[in-house]
Amino acid sequence: MNNLNREYPNLLFKKQWKLSDKSLIYLGQCEAYIRSINNTPILPHHYQQLMNIAQMKGAQATTAIEGNTLSDEEVKKIMEKQKLPPSKAYQEIEVKNILEAFNELLNEILINKSEHFITVDLLKRFHKMVGKDLAEHFNAIPGQLRNNDVVVGAYRCPDHRDVPLLLENMCQWLREEFRYKDKEQSFSEVVIQAIVSHIYIEWIHPFGDGNGRTGRLVEFYILLRGGNPDIASHILSNYYNLTRTAYYRQIEKATQEKDLSDFIEYALLGFRDGLVQTLDIIQKSQFENTWKSLIFGYFDGIRSTVTEEVFKRQRTLALEMPMGKSISFSEITNVSIPLAKIYSNISDKTIHRDIEKLLDLKLVVKQGDKYIANTGVLRSMIAKRKVVNLS
Repeated sequence: MNNLNREYPNLLFKKQWKLSDKSLIYLGQCEAYIRSINNTPILPHHYQQLMNIAQMKGAQATTAIEGNTLSDEEVKKIMEKQKLPPSKAYQEIEVKNILEAFNELLNEILINKSEHFITVDLLKRFHKMVGKDLAEHFNAIPGQLRNNDVVVGAYRCPDHRDVPLLLENMCQWLREEFRYKDKEQSFSEVVIQAIVSHIYIEWIHPFGDGNGRTGRLVEFYILLRGGNPDIASHILSNYYNLTRTAYYRQIEKATQEKDLSDFIEYALLGFRDGLVQTLDIIQKSQFENTWKSLIFGYFDGIRSTVTEEVFKRQRTLALEMPMGKSISFSEITNVSIPLAKIYSNISDKTIHRDIEKLLDLKLVVKQGDKYIANTGVLRSMIAKRKVVNLS
């Protein structure tokens, strides 16, 4: 071990970081957002939308960092089992491999309740997932450690003969440092272990190709294993891709300084911001659901005063009115397919009468010569607070 320490001073397998004040704040914020996400009910169709976005962004991001140029739309086609042009076949396989890995690990942890320590065999398994069926487009044998020496930029990776022992030492150290299964891991232990494991795999560079994807898959696995919600476990990969220049700069800085403190702060900032965005989407869906419930409640109160046909037509109009966007009278029948069907043979006079009814119920307000859903009614029911910007 001492010889390896002298040879690779950034691979000491001890705590090479200190959590800054900002990191501690970010961790606290992340834990609060995770708790909110975990405790917020999500309707099945909204959950599926969030899950699809998470998987699409996660797969696109982790492969894009390694040079894959497929767009979000092309990744979406892959998820829908559509084939891409032959010229993009290997990039399609790269993305499919990640999507299949995500789904396999999600089923393993969340459905089969099967969890594992980070071991050399587990790393090989993840690498095999990443490199499956890529043939000459993958400069490694999937699931096997490299048997040659490599240089990445200015960084000379460890001698391939030292890789097996370095990996064993890393896995042993992760068990001792983060105490998975010895006790219930704290939120901070889970997140820091995920980030640190990813970087150590980058440093050891155990495989001929696919190290970044494997490291980020380990990061995803540890977050998921530690209780982070499935719809949020892709966030770090997406953040690294969106800030790719900073990502590489932070890795290089950590390598040169043999200190992960700044990388951890950088990663936690991105994790926090991604959680904010995810929670915002969830809260918007909750707001929409509550708004629809309010509409149903209002119309239940007037059901006996109008015919069933008028009741259903006016209620549908209220439900289909855009939130946050005003529309003119002439645009009403084009807002949605349900409205187009309902008003296809209805006179303008009747449409005006229906709109007036919604204005009377205060479900719609007029802005100049346009109309908009009066969600302000709902916002007035939210607890008052001072708005504080995140720093």
